[in-house]
Amino acid sequence: MAWVSTSPLVKTYTLEEFWELPEPPDHSKLELIAGVLYMTPPPGYLHENAVSRLLSLLPDYLIKSGDKGRLYVPRAGIWKTPHTWLEPDLFYVSAETQAQLEPSYRTTADLVVEVISPGSAIYDRNTKADTYAALGVKELWLIDEASGMIEVRILEGDQYAPSVVLESDDLLRSVVLRGLEIRVGSIFAD
Repeated sequence: MAWVSTSPLVKTYTLEEFWELPEPPDHSKLELIAGVLYMTPPPGYLHENAVSRLLSLLPDYLIKSGDKGRLYVPRAGIWKTPHTWLEPDLFYVSAETQAQLEPSYRTTADLVVEVISPGSAIYDRNTKADTYAALGVKELWLIDEASGMIEVRILEGDQYAPSVVLESDDLLRSVVLRGLEIRVGSIFAD
């Protein structure tokens, strides 16, 4: 299990303390990993567009395939008491996984989508991705808005296998959402 190692001088928080923190004035996103507070800049225009396009494509797939899983949007969280709270840009929990979780307590997801912004790239690709692996997230899509590429990571054991990087003309095929095929360029194109 990969967790963040910090200096003993870093203030750590419980979930209760984290939830009491005020909203940052610039609307930065706050997350908590192993008690350590992380703040990333608010999403930009391209970031929001990628999530918006996926919110058109993925529900259509769920309806056509008869999939009973659920998509969760920003502000919904994955948490592990007492010290971890993550807010993915988008995530999917299958009906099977949901049945194994306590009601209204999501400790994992089957698929997580993170849109990488220049200000959060290192955090999303390393710290946050390692935490998703430790939480058992089966598939992770890292959407790079600047390069127009998508990095796909599949969980093997307790860590992600080497990434597969997809470019504009490639087809994104999900391991979790069987039968889903999306041309990568359609996530970035208007």
